[in-house]
Amino acid sequence: MQPSGCVTARVSATWRLLALAEAAGLVALAFAVTRARPAPHAAHEPAPASRAAAPIRPAEHAGHGAVPDERSPVTVAPERWAPLGVRLGEVQRQEVSPRLRAVATVAIDESRVTHVHARFAGWVERLGVRTTGEQVRSGQVVASIFSRELWTAQNELLAVARASPSLLDGARSRLRVLGMSAPEIAAVEQSGKPHRTVAVTAPKKGIVVHRNVSAGAAVDPSTGIVTLADLTKLWVLAEIPEGEVSHVQRGSRATLVFPGAGGGPIPSQVAFLYPTLTERTRTLRVRFDVDNAGGKLRPGMYGVAEIPVESAVAVSVPRDAVVDTGRAAHVFVLGADGAFVPRTVELGARMADRVEIKHGLEPGERIVESGVFLIDSESRLRGSVGGAHAGHGG
Repeated sequence: MQPSGCVTARVSATWRLLALAEAAGLVALAFAVTRARPAPHAAHEPAPASRAAAPIRPAEHAGHGAVPDERSPVTVAPERWAPLGVRLGEVQRQEVSPRLRAVATVAIDESRVTHVHARFAGWVERLGVRTTGEQVRSGQVVASIFSRELWTAQNELLAVARASPSLLDGARSRLRVLGMSAPEIAAVEQSGKPHRTVAVTAPKKGIVVHRNVSAGAAVDPSTGIVTLADLTKLWVLAEIPEGEVSHVQRGSRATLVFPGAGGGPIPSQVAFLYPTLTERTRTLRVRFDVDNAGGKLRPGMYGVAEIPVESAVAVSVPRDAVVDTGRAAHVFVLGADGAFVPRTVELGARMADRVEIKHGLEPGERIVESGVFLIDSESRLRGSVGGAHAGHGG
């Protein structure tokens, strides 16, 4: 057996070793955590290698002019312009001949719509019109109606003809007021028998756009039997944006294009300007009267109305140079420090490939004419990142 003193010494030594090992482990763990912990603001700064490789970076100076919200100037090294598709152009004043383009719709001419009614009460025994869209001639029978009122009036005519010929004119007038034609009245007098049904005819030719009754239906003078529309002449309604209304007046010449009609452009002129704007779309409706003898145009067709606008000398830029968000429009101007600075502009007349700039640009300034999408995307990205981390130095 070993003495108890030796055992006690060995136990004490063992505990010292364990304590030293634990302390060493804690120091190593603390050192590892310290190395893994990022330096202040390191999460907001790109790595040096990434920063050197990035072709676009924020500019240090915003330059002059109104900068759109959430967008920041960006700088692209000149040697990177061509690979990125960036091309610049100089702002100039030049003569512009814009053409106002508006959505156009073919509509029925309201003055050529006919509602066919009976002048008496009765029941429809036969219809002369089968379907909507059917062509109807002037004088064609659209319905044959039995009427007790007319039956009684015809019998009175025959009685007067036998008893008091001097009263015939009054009896005939009553039948004419009720809708019977002169040939029908003469036929009743010649046969000596009343007609069971009376024909209701179309006063004008046209296409059936509504058939309101069927055989067997009861009708009265307020009942519309059919509605006809003459489609040989039509209206074309165009919606002019509120900002372009000043360019349009009665008599303004225009070209109407309807691809679905299968024909060429239709020359026309403004026949009427409606007195109020459509509040929902903020547009003014204008009307063109169009001949449709060939029947190529159909109500409901969509097309385009192009109205030439008087030429003027103004600042204009390519349409691709403008970023229009719907709330505002802006272009990218090359600043003195080489930065592409977003600047808010006010748009004017729009042409096929250019757009007028009313305010925001001056002749001689250089702007981005192509590659704008890439520049704008980076500008929005830098603007949002700068706004989110403004307190950390951007």
